[in-house]
Amino acid sequence: MLELFGLPYVGSGVLASSLGMDKHFTKTVLQAAGIEVAPWRTIKRYDWHKRPQAIRAMAEQMTLPVFIKPARAGSSVGVGKVSNWDQFAAAMDVAFLEDDHVLIEAGIVGREVECAVLQGMPGHPARASVAGEIVVTGREFYDFEAKYLGAEGIDLVCPAKLSADELSELQRLSIRAFEAIDGAGLARVDFFLTDTGFVLNEINTMPGFTPISMFPTCWQKSGLSYPELIDELIQVALAHHAED
Repeated sequence: MLELFGLPYVGSGVLASSLGMDKHFTKTVLQAAGIEVAPWRTIKRYDWHKRPQAIRAMAEQMTLPVFIKPARAGSSVGVGKVSNWDQFAAAMDVAFLEDDHVLIEAGIVGREVECAVLQGMPGHPARASVAGEIVVTGREFYDFEAKYLGAEGIDLVCPAKLSADELSELQRLSIRAFEAIDGAGLARVDFFLTDTGFVLNEINTMPGFTPISMFPTCWQKSGLSYPELIDELIQVALAHHAED
């Protein structure tokens, strides 16, 4: 609507916002861009109701644990971790309450690290912040309760302890992912750091922005204050709008 009225705004346009909200198409595009993502299968509600046993048999070819995720929900709503196959059907049913497309995704063993990305001024490249890390100490995963209800068992660390080479690669991949979906303004890109390298988990085209959220925290640790960050986002959006 803002574009139809010719008004500038901060953040990604229709395509990147849509891609970032749909886990299936995010993975498809990023995989085509040469970025490693967790193996997955996407199931439609109709197929699940028609042939649940065949879908479970297909899923059982994957190594436990697997994660069941609504394709187009956020904040870990409807996400379930399946540690034994007796939990599979219930997790699928919960996910289908949120969407008619559900991902069965392989669990990845690794550190959960993320990077904040800012679009550059016209003619200038995007840049990435220092890394943050989500340390899970007493929960199954970083779920809705931990993100929004203050549940214990999660520590947010910034800057994360990475080697210079690891940080450089994380920043390169974060900017590559941002550009691959035609992102604008800002994004937070989440990865697993495994024994063999980085695996992208998701890209968030409108990340949390409270003073304690990871996106502004990563930029504060990179030398950009909260007011300066807000000002830059506005100035970049105005500059790109003037160029269109």
